[in-house]
Amino acid sequence: MPRLLWVPALLGFAVVVLPVIGLLGRVDWVRLPELVSSDAALSALGLSLQTAAMSTLLCLLLGGPLALVLARADFRGLRFLRSLVLLPLVLPPVVGGLALLYLLGRNGFLGQWLDVGFGLRLPYTTAAVVLAQTFVAMPFLVVSLEGALRTAGERYEAVAATLGAGRWTVLRRVTIPLLLPGIGSGVVLAFARALGEFGATIAFAGSLEGTTRTLPLEIYLQRESDVDAAVALSLLLVVIAIVVIAVARPRAVEGLR
Repeated sequence: MPRLLWVPALLGFAVVVLPVIGLLGRVDWVRLPELVSSDAALSALGLSLQTAAMSTLLCLLLGGPLALVLARADFRGLRFLRSLVLLPLVLPPVVGGLALLYLLGRNGFLGQWLDVGFGLRLPYTTAAVVLAQTFVAMPFLVVSLEGALRTAGERYEAVAATLGAGRWTVLRRVTIPLLLPGIGSGVVLAFARALGEFGATIAFAGSLEGTTRTLPLEIYLQRESDVDAAVALSLLLVVIAIVVIAVARPRAVEGLR
């Protein structure tokens, strides 16, 4: 590797790391245990972990088959379909939240049907938090799985098919085992993204303590009244994200190989 590449690499690293160091310099270390263990903080943290886990499961159940279709199917309009699937990656999250609200809200064309037909109102509920997190996190899992499928190619599946294996047998015995590293990586990335979701959540689910107020929303709320508490909770979220990405992701990928 050319040594000259170290210069932009270090600058890129600094862009990511220096803001975190600035955050560390602002932490009130004396009050830190008290601030991160308050009832509001623990409630928001518990809700964040619960909803992030549920949305990650939804991402896996829905995004897994979607990634298979994008990687293996061949039909007109596939490129356009892929661009729509990846849209949440480039959209501001608050736009996604508003889109969900106008789809599933009481005046949305699907929300009206759910309200009249089943008495089901999703906005400003815990389910709304899960849906908002799923909307922004699913592309991360789809990208990981689709990339893994394209890297693996189709030769193993073709060999299994020539040996008489049916489509479901090929999927179960060949495709899914090949995907396990990508699944592990995608699940961790989706969970981390869901855990830090803010914009879509506040637009679609609001900020109700114990119901929709996740840790990012609690940080935003505390920023208006207690900066030290906001900084402490921000540090807590950073630590959780580092643990998830730096520890869980490598183990998920290496342990599934």
